[in-house]
Amino acid sequence: MAEISDSGGGHKGGKKRAKKQSTRIDMTPMVDLAFLLLTFFVLTATFSKPKSMELTFPAPLPPDQKVDEIKKGITILLSKENRIFYYEGQFRAADDDKGKKTSLSELDFSQDSKISLHKYLLEKNKPMQDQIKDLDAKHKKNLIQDSTFKRLVKERKANKESFTFLIKTDDKATYKNVIDVIDELNINVVGKYVMVDILKPEIDLLNEKIGSN
Repeated sequence: MAEISDSGGGHKGGKKRAKKQSTRIDMTPMVDLAFLLLTFFVLTATFSKPKSMELTFPAPLPPDQKVDEIKKGITILLSKENRIFYYEGQFRAADDDKGKKTSLSELDFSQDSKISLHKYLLEKNKPMQDQIKDLDAKHKKNLIQDSTFKRLVKERKANKESFTFLIKTDDKATYKNVIDVIDELNINVVGKYVMVDILKPEIDLLNEKIGSN
């Protein structure tokens, strides 16, 4: 609050002089208010938390153990200029008695094109998405408990009939494209995907595909 103090007065030489007054402002309430506001903002502010993304990396196999054929596997190959390719099943460098030579098909990161990664994943993962939507509807109606709902969703994602996506990159791919692919996998409720090293035959096929376009 402001205070007024009397600093003069009296008569000198028979003349009456005006009293001089000085003011002093008490800043204590203002300081208290500042600390209250500071405390309020500190308690209500949302602090930035570090964001992380969970990636699954397979354990290395013993030298004498061979990789089993991937029957429900889809391999996504990333390269330069935001280009993305895929093939389904086991990689085959040439025709054999189990299947034909692997060929690559191209996708893109748009949402509306005919070769959209989003549409492709939506189509491949539709059976599991329908199952999870059915569980979600029952959960919202309180027909199943939270713990049961989470367990069933986890089981659906880990079902052996669902596809496993293998993400591979060459040395020209960008981190942004890798994150974009993982985002699309999560959006489409893909439960099984891993980051693995690209094979030399896959690099050769990828370069051949890019060079031919």
